[in-house]
Amino acid sequence: MFKKAIIFLQMIKFEHTVFALPFAFMGAMLGSVALNQHLPTWAQIGWVLLAMFGARSAAMGLNRLIDRVSDAKNPRTANRAIPAGLLKIGEVIIFIIVSFVLLFWAAYKLDPLAIKLLPIAVIMLVVYSYTKRFTWLCHVVLGLTIALAPLGGWAAVTGKVDWTAMVFFFTITFWVAGFDIIYSCQDVEFDTKEGLYSIPVRFGVARSLTIAKVMHIATAIGFVALYFMADLGGWYIAGMIVAFLMLFYEHYIVSPSDLSRLQTAFFWMNGVLSIVVFSFTTIDLFIR
Repeated sequence: MFKKAIIFLQMIKFEHTVFALPFAFMGAMLGSVALNQHLPTWAQIGWVLLAMFGARSAAMGLNRLIDRVSDAKNPRTANRAIPAGLLKIGEVIIFIIVSFVLLFWAAYKLDPLAIKLLPIAVIMLVVYSYTKRFTWLCHVVLGLTIALAPLGGWAAVTGKVDWTAMVFFFTITFWVAGFDIIYSCQDVEFDTKEGLYSIPVRFGVARSLTIAKVMHIATAIGFVALYFMADLGGWYIAGMIVAFLMLFYEHYIVSPSDLSRLQTAFFWMNGVLSIVVFSFTTIDLFIR
């Protein structure tokens, strides 16, 4: 059972939860401070954590299940759990159902608005896995889906969604879409051969990296706007400076002629960036 649990965690890339989870907590804290004038309770944080785990587990399980045929053909993904025969399709389906139940349960324990937003979240989680089959805007759909984490965290503790929450939502959307475009550059040949859609397939690697840069500039603008809209302070600014330097370095080490350090840019840099932004924002909120 322990070995099987490890395989499931590897299938959903549990370690990559670090991309969205800090922003979900950040959304909960910013919303609670802005509208309720206090930080969220530990109980609310706990339910947000469970909701995030359920949502992401369901999303990754669906993605691996839906993409199992193309994953088996791609040398980069052929060793994933389903094509490698480490997990049966029935086991993955049960895992997805349990994950959705966990998401529904956690949302029920939070604000009623979280329940009302659930259908949108579920639709986005399901639809994303099919988008590479019909649109090169799949990266934006992924961004919108993952950005539901901070928006959901905000709504879960406040029962409201205002303009500040929406700015945060689109800031994370552009951040995720940008780094997903960079990541997709390594699959251009395979995606073209299989008739799959992506921005690198549509525009080429060089233009795609430029599009990713524009999206991350939009991310930077969004974080600056958040500073004014959420009445944040010096610690937040310090965190933003670090985050912007990391975004710059991420693009610096990747070029159309050299994608060898792409894994570094995608995994390590983006995981650390989300933790940095969350940490500095938390300090800013605690000492105000």
